[in-house]
Amino acid sequence: MTNLQSPMPRALLCAALLAALGLAGCESMDPRQMTPAQRNTAIGAGVGALAGAAVGNTRGAVIGAGVGALGGYVWSRHMEQKKQDMERATAGTGVAVTQTADNQLKLEIPSDISFDSGRADIKPNFRAVLDQFAAGLSSQPTTDVRIVGHTDSMGSDELNDRLSVQRAQSARDYLTARGVRAQQITVSGRGEREPIADNSSEAGRARNRRVEIYLGERSNVAANR
Repeated sequence: MTNLQSPMPRALLCAALLAALGLAGCESMDPRQMTPAQRNTAIGAGVGALAGAAVGNTRGAVIGAGVGALGGYVWSRHMEQKKQDMERATAGTGVAVTQTADNQLKLEIPSDISFDSGRADIKPNFRAVLDQFAAGLSSQPTTDVRIVGHTDSMGSDELNDRLSVQRAQSARDYLTARGVRAQQITVSGRGEREPIADNSSEAGRARNRRVEIYLGERSNVAANR
């Protein structure tokens, strides 16, 4: 395990917090002098930096801090309940439901229930997953939803980039039609650049055609509960 008392991890943590908050030095990081927004960002950056430091290198710590700072997410009772609800709703479907290192709820939806090859229209089984995911989010306007589309390696880079974005947009449009505010949702497409399986086989390509959905609750919201 990384020794967080050693000079290097402490220096990385300090650098990550400074980058997140725009402060001049570690001596400036007095919580009593921070604004509420700065404190929340520092919490997220600190959690992310510690998670990244566990990777054991500078790049991991800095990336971890950036992710935490961007979200500043916490794992509240509401988030744990949402995770349990999604686990029940997706049991036996192949959907992976996990808690990320920076306290987001992550759903990894494989192609056999989400999208056919070369298509961006949502399959019926995916609708049921999205219905359960959308439940209650209309009353949680301060949670963030992030949808990331992926493809296999068949076709050109341009085609796959466009298709991956279209898949994420299809999931977003379905959620907004069920009451989730569009302002809560961001979408992106990674094309074929982040495979989780070997694209040389049909089984591997099927795994790579997927959508990842993330739900995060901002730390300043949970602190008031």
